Amino acid sequence: MNEADNEPLENRPDRRITQKDIAIALNVSHVTVSLALRNHPRISEAMRKRVQETAVDMGYNPDPMLSALSNYRLTGKKRPLQAALAWVNPWKEPGKLREYLEFDLYWQGAFQTANQLGFRLEEFRIAELPPRRLNDIFKARNIRGLVLAPLRDPEFNWCGFPWKDYAIIRLGRTIPFPEAHFITGAQTTNAMLAFDQIRKKGYERIGYVCEFFRSRISGVGFSWAQRGLPPKDQLPLLVLNENDNNTMQLERLDQWIRSEKPDAIFTDIGKLPLMLEHLGYRVPSDIGLATASIHDTPIDAGIDQNPEEIGCAAIRALVALVNTNQFGIPSIRNEILIEGHWQDGSMLPDRFPKKKDQ
Repeated sequence: MNEADNEPLENRPDRRITQKDIAIALNVSHVTVSLALRNHPRISEAMRKRVQETAVDMGYNPDPMLSALSNYRLTGKKRPLQAALAWVNPWKEPGKLREYLEFDLYWQGAFQTANQLGFRLEEFRIAELPPRRLNDIFKARNIRGLVLAPLRDPEFNWCGFPWKDYAIIRLGRTIPFPEAHFITGAQTTNAMLAFDQIRKKGYERIGYVCEFFRSRISGVGFSWAQRGLPPKDQLPLLVLNENDNNTMQLERLDQWIRSEKPDAIFTDIGKLPLMLEHLGYRVPSDIGLATASIHDTPIDAGIDQNPEEIGCAAIRALVALVNTNQFGIPSIRNEILIEGHWQDGSMLPDRFPKKKDQ
C-alpha cells in the first residue's frame, strides 16, 4: 500500500473520494456502497440513505473517466443480457396492440435496442392484474424500467402502484397517467413537411381532415404551414367527431368539400378514401390524398413516422434513466420527438406532368 493512502483524507484535499473511502467510513463492503449509490433493491432503504448521505458529506463524485468508459461499454458494443425491462401492454384485448403495424414497429425497434444494450424486453399484458401483483412480479424479476405502450382503451387503474421504484417511459401522448417522459412522432413538424411536399407536387388548395385529438397537434403544424399562402388559399381544418355516426361525418365532409373545393387532402383518418368514394369523388383524379401515417391507413402517400426509431429511442432513454437512478414520476417531463419522412404514392401523383427535357 502506498504511504499516501494511509494519510488522513483531510490532509489531502485534492484527492478524489472513492467508493472504497465511503465503504471504510461506514465499515461496509465496496459492493454495498456501489449498489446503494445505484438505488439497487438488494440494499435496504435505510442503508441506501445512509450510504448516499455519507457520500454527499464526504464530497464523493463519480470519476468522469470511469463514467465515460462505462458509457462506452454500454453503447459501443452489444452486451451480454443482464436484466429485464418491461413492455407494459394495458389493452383490454392485448393481442390487438401489435396488429397495428406502427405499434408493432415500436416493439421491434425497442426489442432490438434492448438486446443490443444487454437487456431483455419482456411484454406484460396487464388488463387483469392488480397493481400490487404487477409490482410483485416486477420486483421478483428485478425489473427497474417500464415502457408504457400506447393506450387505446379506457385508462388502466394504477391506483397503489409504487411509481417511485421504477424508471418510466411512455410511448405516445395517449396515456394520461403517469405524467412521465415520453417518446412520440413529431406530428407538428411532420404536418408541415407534408404540406410542403404536397405543394411541390402542384396542389394549390390543400385541406386537412382529422379527428379532434390530432387537430391540436398535427393541425397546428398544418395551419402554420398555410400562413405563407394568400388568405383565399388557406383552407379551414375539418375536424370530424369520432363519436358521430357515419351519416353525420359524411354530411360534414361533403359540405366542407363543396365549400372549400380542395384539390388535395392530408388526413389521419384511414376510412377517408371510402368516404370520398361514397360521396362520388375519385382519388386521385378528383382529389389527391396523403396520410399522416402510411403504416396503418390504406393511403400510400404521406408521412412515415419512423416508428421503429421511436421504439429504439424509448429504450435508449429508459436505459439512461435506469443507469442514472432516475426513478419515479419526474418533476419536469421530457418529450422526445422523432421526425418522420415523406413517402410518395399513387394517391398523390404530380398534379401536372413533368416536362421532358428538351
